[in-house]
Amino acid sequence: MSVTRASEPLPHPPSLSSIAIGVDYGTESGRVLALDLAKGTEVARSVIVYGHGVMDRELDGVTLPPDWALTHPQDYLDVLHQGIPEVLAQGNIRAQQVVAVGIDVTACTVLPVDASGSPLCFSPEWKKRPHAWPKLWKHHAAQAIADRMTEVAQTRGESFLARYGGRLSSEWYFPKLIQIFEEDPEVYHAMARFIEVTDWLVWYLTGHERRSSGVAGYKALWSETEGLPSRDYFTAVNAAFDSPLAKLGTQFYPLGTPAGTIRPDLAPDLGLSPETSVAVGNVDSMVAAPAVGLEGPGALVMVMGTSICHLTVTEHEVRLPGITGVVKDGVLPSWYGYEAGQAAVGDMFAWFVQQAVPSAYQDAARTAHLSLYEYLESLAQDLSPGESGLMALDWWNGNRSILGDADLEGALIGLSLATRPEEIYRTLLESVAMGTRIIVDNFSEHGVPITRLLACGGLPLKSPLLMQIYADVTGLPVLVSDSEEIPARGSAIFGAVAAGHDRGGFASLGEASRMLAAPIRTRYAPTPEAHAVYQEIYAIYRELYQQLGTTSSEWMHRLKAIRLQAHRPRYRKGESL
Repeated sequence: MSVTRASEPLPHPPSLSSIAIGVDYGTESGRVLALDLAKGTEVARSVIVYGHGVMDRELDGVTLPPDWALTHPQDYLDVLHQGIPEVLAQGNIRAQQVVAVGIDVTACTVLPVDASGSPLCFSPEWKKRPHAWPKLWKHHAAQAIADRMTEVAQTRGESFLARYGGRLSSEWYFPKLIQIFEEDPEVYHAMARFIEVTDWLVWYLTGHERRSSGVAGYKALWSETEGLPSRDYFTAVNAAFDSPLAKLGTQFYPLGTPAGTIRPDLAPDLGLSPETSVAVGNVDSMVAAPAVGLEGPGALVMVMGTSICHLTVTEHEVRLPGITGVVKDGVLPSWYGYEAGQAAVGDMFAWFVQQAVPSAYQDAARTAHLSLYEYLESLAQDLSPGESGLMALDWWNGNRSILGDADLEGALIGLSLATRPEEIYRTLLESVAMGTRIIVDNFSEHGVPITRLLACGGLPLKSPLLMQIYADVTGLPVLVSDSEEIPARGSAIFGAVAAGHDRGGFASLGEASRMLAAPIRTRYAPTPEAHAVYQEIYAIYRELYQQLGTTSSEWMHRLKAIRLQAHRPRYRKGESL
């Protein structure tokens, strides 16, 4: 197996101060960052591209059903075993300097493991069974189960449903688990645990199973005060599914707390001391909050990459529709943390660039010594708002917020024989900004006002045009953090808190965030003229959003059903591939 690495030292001299390592697992790669806790500087970083990548078309040469998305556990381990030694070498960091490691992973990304914590798919007995492999966050094949869970909760008047905006997602823990239970019960009964990858990696590093309370709150319907939904609820979903805690466990640990230290037998391979603290795992989006300096209400954090996660906090709980969860202490201690999001962003732009741009544009980009993205942006920025006459709905991977419908698909209207690629590209940029404005309006209309946007991730740094469009569409200032590795930085911050003050870390998350949050690189203010045009376009966008997303959503559902029927799964329950 080959693993591609792209690493570079950062322009900060090494020091003898305490170091925390943050490991951020995205959809296609993992990033390892060494953070100097005295200076707040990023000493070294490493990017490990997954050797297997996303397996959404085939597993071992056999076609997977539509809407599946699997990953390989070895990819996650490679990030630890190659990325951590790389940053230590780059930064000339001694093992004793590293006081903590923090982990974050895209969620809900979950895998079946045996009692020792070994992935089921590592066993020859199970490696040919798709349900034995980790299901990536964007595995949407459990949508019918999520719909059933929502309908049962509505019928029974379950109070927990309001914590999740009134609708459950196929991306979450129990739809994926029940899918295994119904489609491959042998795998279900063989697994000892069905565990988030972030919790599994903490188990791997420490030898202790320590499930994150934040991850359980957002993805597994758990609440510190209410626990899980009742057994009766689950048996109403499936009469035989009567032990919802069997694969989840019953003990959860707060964010920023220590899960243990590095296993003595593993420490030499990683180049770390067995005294290095490991923080309880986290979600890749949630971990960004302290790294961008979120301290209280009013700001909406946008963690931008393959998809977007939106985060904000309030002092008192507000249960509003259209979110994907509200959890006490889920983002910052002592605050109620809200999550919303858009399921297709960077990967939608990638789809267009890779699949729909003519060769003449590729040649022109090469001649100009630009990437195709940069070339399209240079053309798109010369267009005025509304000039193309196009509009898009960014549902290329379903709608996460505020409709919560993974069976919706993208739409592009207003095409003509004169439409140019840069016009479509700009329209796709505008579509994600419009989708975010829907989310901002939903928060504000239900008593959670948003006054500014805090953007982080690779996209905000690479696309000034996208950030200006965000400001012009929403009418809000957009502040972009000066770091390409905000989630990894956030994980390092949580790690430093887990280590504690006595071991070179910090006593609280607030103290750590004030010291270590990334500075602001760029501020974007709305342009009044552009905002006025986008106000008109947004009014049309909302009507189209309502028509295709709610009133006539059956159109898209029927088209998808026809597509699924045309791609009849070759894999059936209990069969080997």
